[in-house]
Amino acid sequence: MSVEVITFGCRLNAYESEVIRHAAGERDAVVVNTCAVTAEAVSQARQEIRKIRRARPSARIVVTGCAAQTEARTFAEMPEVDHVLGNEEKLDGEVWRGLDSDKKVAVGDIMAVKDALLHRIEGIDGRARAIVQVQNGCDHRCTFCIIPYGRGNSRSVPMGDVVAQIRRLAENGYREVVLTGVDITSYGTNLPGAPKLGALVKKILKDVPDLPRLRLSSIDSVEADADLLDALACEPRLMPHLHLSLQAGDDLILKRMKRRHLRADAIKFCANVRRLRPDVVFGGDIIAGFPTETEDMFARSLDLVEECGLTFLHVFPFSPRPGTPAARMPQVAHEVVRERAKRLRERGAMTLNRHLDGEIGTCRRVLTEAHGLGRTEQFTPVRLQAPVKSGRILDVAIAGHDGRQLLAA
Repeated sequence: MSVEVITFGCRLNAYESEVIRHAAGERDAVVVNTCAVTAEAVSQARQEIRKIRRARPSARIVVTGCAAQTEARTFAEMPEVDHVLGNEEKLDGEVWRGLDSDKKVAVGDIMAVKDALLHRIEGIDGRARAIVQVQNGCDHRCTFCIIPYGRGNSRSVPMGDVVAQIRRLAENGYREVVLTGVDITSYGTNLPGAPKLGALVKKILKDVPDLPRLRLSSIDSVEADADLLDALACEPRLMPHLHLSLQAGDDLILKRMKRRHLRADAIKFCANVRRLRPDVVFGGDIIAGFPTETEDMFARSLDLVEECGLTFLHVFPFSPRPGTPAARMPQVAHEVVRERAKRLRERGAMTLNRHLDGEIGTCRRVLTEAHGLGRTEQFTPVRLQAPVKSGRILDVAIAGHDGRQLLAA
């Protein structure tokens, strides 16, 4: 019997959940792979653990992931939990083989981990597109972010290993691969010669010619290198969708966040990429209600949605994470944070609707997913007329939309 893995959070966690299924071997257990990016994410994991225990009183529950790494005691003290594993330990078959011991917590020093080892997988269960980890950890210390303490410092997977994994996935029939990590635009800093993300992208496209679509997960625009921009301009197999880690639109808030870009940098980057690749679509992360944020400061984040032309908005109501500098700053009232998040989501819905309007009457190349859904090259969701086998690329005429997704003719 293989383990059941319940995944919270990012694409990197989804990739690692697939690794866990192999590392854990044959055992009757439920693994909860947690996220720590917000307090709400941690709360959701705790609720899920209690729900599992009520439904399966005799199941062995193993908790791992970023929240387990940063808050091991929190989960160890839950009576429902049998074992807590750190982010490095969860991928180690030896740790899983020793799980029958009385030791409840196995969480090591993530900052001591120096290498990003590629764990070979054959695919991602239930997903039309494959995910490949190229990098882990982060060297930056944004004042709101707990993730470096859950993931450690930045480290990258050697190019040859990445290419070999993607070639194997393409041979297995995957038509699209997503490169993922914690801070993928810092790729290569610990590798010989310090190759950058753009060089990796070009090597993948050159060495795996049978892969039709390569996609990037979230990037930090200030780290985008010349080769990456050149690939966007010249390589049609690199998908025209970039999700940007922006976080705010006001310069003083960006400085208090310890971000490395200013408002003008974000706007200039989007304009430059749109000039190089006119069909590009942008998404972005924005935090509502960061400590000390005034209404005028927030208005600049609202305006940034329009000025950068963001189509897919991920809105995060600010959530103080214990141990981070932002948690010690003067906080914005909870109800104000919620109201600002609501306004940001409304702005995002408006820009998405505008994008969907512009797609009506076009013909798009769509990668089919389960349940009659698909995604265009710009990652816009499409509701197909009828279910189609997952993982195919089809030319689809767009007849309309319902405010959330495109509707195929």
